[in-house]
Amino acid sequence: MAIHPSSIFRLHRLRGADVPHDKVTAEMPTSVMPLPTQVVLPMQQHVGARCTPQVRRGDHVDVGTLVGHADARTSADIFSSVSGTVRELRDVFYSNGRTDVAVVIQPDGAQTVDPGVRPPVVTDYEGLVGALKRSGIVGLGGAGFPTDLKLDVDFSRTPVDTWLVNAAECEPYISSDYREMMEHPDTIMEGVTTCLDLSGVPRALICIERDKRAAVRLMRERARADARVDVCVLPERYPQGAGHVLVHNATGRAIPRGGHVTDAGVMLFNVTTMSMIGAFLRDGMPLVSRRVTVMGDAVARPQNLMVRIGTPIREVIDYCGLAREPRKVITGGPLMGYSQVDLDYPIVRQNNGLLVFSEDAVQKPRTTACIRCDACVNACPMQLSPRAIQTAYQRGDVAALDAQMADLCMACGTCSYVCPARQPLTQTTRLARDLVKARRRGARREA
Repeated sequence: MAIHPSSIFRLHRLRGADVPHDKVTAEMPTSVMPLPTQVVLPMQQHVGARCTPQVRRGDHVDVGTLVGHADARTSADIFSSVSGTVRELRDVFYSNGRTDVAVVIQPDGAQTVDPGVRPPVVTDYEGLVGALKRSGIVGLGGAGFPTDLKLDVDFSRTPVDTWLVNAAECEPYISSDYREMMEHPDTIMEGVTTCLDLSGVPRALICIERDKRAAVRLMRERARADARVDVCVLPERYPQGAGHVLVHNATGRAIPRGGHVTDAGVMLFNVTTMSMIGAFLRDGMPLVSRRVTVMGDAVARPQNLMVRIGTPIREVIDYCGLAREPRKVITGGPLMGYSQVDLDYPIVRQNNGLLVFSEDAVQKPRTTACIRCDACVNACPMQLSPRAIQTAYQRGDVAALDAQMADLCMACGTCSYVCPARQPLTQTTRLARDLVKARRRGARREA
């Protein structure tokens, strides 16, 4: 399966949308936020099963102490980001209405490192997977899928010839991955070369949008040290960083419906995830902090901020200051992020951005009747028909939704963004996708 040269764009019709990037913080070096008054560590900061708390009220913990153990295969251990005392275990509520258990820790200010934190000894691929099971590293582009499980591939049965490193960062405002490349290119390369060495995958492509010129130059310079690694420059078009889109635009291949990226002969990791792998192999510190881009018209001092996982959102906003009265707070990007209803909820592992907007920035436009312009169809990166899916969903026609392949929706928001009638196409298509998947799971159970 041939790969196109990294310096050439694929000459197919680009779908998606031209969104304003507004990456004001791109050239701002990362600042480190002071210790919060407390850290709140929910036991589900990943795709999969909830962790089991390993501490009780009154216990002392250090930085890197295991506080939540992943009992299930699809889960990821959670570690303390501060040294201090466990104040309580309490219920927390997600913005989607679900509940979780959280470990609340009062920092002591010492930031003593747990004596068990040490670099892992890794000599083969199985050892790498096992070590990362104890790292707490998940997909840091926003998905939160456990990294060790993503790595758990039998390459003798699943031919993979390319490791893609997703550094597109196509969402507006967010510059977290860009700063990772500019500030830590060496740990990115350590993660990439280790994965190639131990897996036997012959080559890697670091995929960057072409407007991030400084990152392209820097990563190309670092990649010269290893002939297996190259930089793939892609057009700056949303949603360039989505898995299906990136795989197709970087390799010309398609992930089959219901399949995985490995079915297209590739592995796909976010660039900050890859950097965290390199850093963990170097010093043994599990994932306890992450860079968050704090932006929005209500923020007084926009910046890239290294935040300890579990820091309450309210304290991050207070640290950056407010220029205007906040009306909406979003974790992640404006198109695929999640609105927050409780500012005492913490920054968790998946959060790469914190956006704070005023009333002026979030005024909802008036929805009008569909004018049958097909803008949503022409823009959808998965070549779906959001309007047809909306109609079938409103009728409750699951068979039609399946025929329209609603399960392929990535909820990227492109259809709603380009719709002149301001129809809630993304929301409806996402509900339709979830309905099709739920019916399919139910059918498998009955069989």
